[in-house]
Amino acid sequence: MSQRPAPDDRQAYPRFVAVGTRWMDNDIYGHLNNVVYYSLFDTAVNQYLIEQGALDIHGGAVIGLVVETHCNYFDSLAFPQRIEAGLRVAQRGRSSVRYEIGLFAEGAQTCAARGHFVHVYVDRDSRRPVAELPASYQKALEGLQL
Repeated sequence: MSQRPAPDDRQAYPRFVAVGTRWMDNDIYGHLNNVVYYSLFDTAVNQYLIEQGALDIHGGAVIGLVVETHCNYFDSLAFPQRIEAGLRVAQRGRSSVRYEIGLFAEGAQTCAARGHFVHVYVDRDSRRPVAELPASYQKALEGLQL
């Protein structure tokens, strides 16, 4: 039997991105619905890549497609909490990256949720994997290495 996952501490992540919650994110039970966590993961990673000058959502030749996702939940988050998303790169391939994200309530020492997703970077038009990650992505990913 595998060991039960445990929440990460802040020092497990080299970079943090602030993300907000919205009224509509809460579900009937008064906390963020599980699908919102995945949206926050995607938002945090793409916000970081845009800020680093790697991702051009409107005209860039390379885009990332999500091919795998996962999340473990440890504590509830709810609107109007502010969230700090910890980011790290766990694995880099020729055209893929496994991002790991911890969602922390503002100021909390341990994450309320931890997940990952894998981007495969493809040519925008052909949707075929790129031969190699562009230099702008490689530079941005360096900031997410532990």
